[in-house]
Amino acid sequence: MKAVALCSAAGSLLLAALAAAPAGGAPGRSGAAELRGTFVAALRARAAGIHYGACDPADVPAIPHSPAGLRCGTVSVPLDYARPDGRRIRLTVSRTPATGKDGERAVPRQGALVYDPGGPGASGMYFALAGTLPAWKRIAAAYDLVGYAPRGVGRSAPLSCEDPERFGRTPTQAPSHPSESYKRRRVAEAKAYARGCARRSGGGLRFYNSLDNARDLDVLRAALGEDRLTFMGASYGTYYGSLYAAMFPSHVRRMVLDAPVDPDPRAIWYRSNLVQSAAFERRWADLRDWIARHDDVYRLGDTRQKVQASYDRAEARLAREPAGGQTGPGELRHAFLSAAYYDDYWPSRAAALSAYLHGDPRPLTELDPPGRTSAAAAENSRAVYTAVECNDAPWPANWAVWDRDNTRLARVAPFETWDNAWLNLPCAYWPAPRQRPLDVRTAPGALPPVLILAAERDAAAPYQGALEMNRRLAGSLLVTERGAGTHGIGGGPNGCVNGYLERYLLQGRGPARNASCAPRAEPEPGPGRKPAAG
Repeated sequence: MKAVALCSAAGSLLLAALAAAPAGGAPGRSGAAELRGTFVAALRARAAGIHYGACDPADVPAIPHSPAGLRCGTVSVPLDYARPDGRRIRLTVSRTPATGKDGERAVPRQGALVYDPGGPGASGMYFALAGTLPAWKRIAAAYDLVGYAPRGVGRSAPLSCEDPERFGRTPTQAPSHPSESYKRRRVAEAKAYARGCARRSGGGLRFYNSLDNARDLDVLRAALGEDRLTFMGASYGTYYGSLYAAMFPSHVRRMVLDAPVDPDPRAIWYRSNLVQSAAFERRWADLRDWIARHDDVYRLGDTRQKVQASYDRAEARLAREPAGGQTGPGELRHAFLSAAYYDDYWPSRAAALSAYLHGDPRPLTELDPPGRTSAAAAENSRAVYTAVECNDAPWPANWAVWDRDNTRLARVAPFETWDNAWLNLPCAYWPAPRQRPLDVRTAPGALPPVLILAAERDAAAPYQGALEMNRRLAGSLLVTERGAGTHGIGGGPNGCVNGYLERYLLQGRGPARNASCAPRAEPEPGPGRKPAAG
């Protein structure tokens, strides 16, 4: 998964509004010692509970009319589940109690709904505010809304791999077909980054992984006083949600997996990133087609090819002279990559590119302004992303393999291939032990029906992953938003999708069989809204 856009549709909309034993798996890391450690940690968490207090604005942003009862606390978990009496770390948790009212109608409480937005490296602390959004009000009436920051994220035993002052310096280049000298420089940077993760994180680095994230989820369940977990995960959150389902099936009450990643062990994570890069090329084509259909607004060309030529012209100009001294080709690529995640961003990106090519660089420079606070958060997010993906599975250790595979792919999918490779290349030189991914499968009847939500043209979590998740979780039900590509569709603008989500969470009813919804309306052309930070 990519670290550039970490929030699901629900998270994106919310932030905008704010402006039971393991089944197979990794030798020694999903074994009896870790299972016993999880059991011990869950018992302790159940006894201790969570002591709540006021939320730190660094964890949950202050908004007008914050929901009543919003509180934050921490949950203690073992760093190493094989040694539950050893070092412990604290995970930050946010919670808003169920409102108990749907309009004038009293609604019985159904427990806590725990949410994770994905990443790896994203915090779900803001989810406690989701009940302020219309799409979540009925769910917030019945459920306590619980968000948390997974291990390594934010103030949950934060990870860091380099000085934030050095991270994210702009402007940057983003060659689609890099030279040999550029490749050598990026290989050296990847090696240095991997060494920095080990130096700044010490011997605990290996414990930032998906299996331990799933174990943490069970300890959080116990700390919340829940016998069984109601969970919604988006993007990467679907992966460790599926691990949880395979490891603790009797602990699951209801589970929603939104924008699921491919859980096939062979895909984790090297192959899945290659598949993702190919999918981003298709989504980039969708965006260019939309811009071309609105050439009367954006004046960037009336065909996909002409829009590409306009983009290439801007990229070349920025390489010679970055806009505002800070926005170069890399920043342009990053801005349009986020639009490949969320089509809500299409108008603002197209408008900024048009303005730049017609003499006004300001909208482009304002899309993602740099800042010390955001740099620190971004560095933390990148560190967690890297640690989890590198720890989770074997990666090719030979640069020649990366060079071969990405050179071939970039010939047909140049938009994101090499940027994705550079993001993940530290895994080739990772200093911590690797795991073998768990073979996620559940037997018929072992798990309550899981609801899977997926957009057919999602690039960050390609649709084949949803089909594979549906096959592996026996009895699961897949709802597809046809022809749509936004990454994470639950709680978004599609009423059909939200109807399935509400019926499942509120009544425990899924569709009788896999179902589909018509796509949401395309964005209206215009300046668009400024994207939310996060």
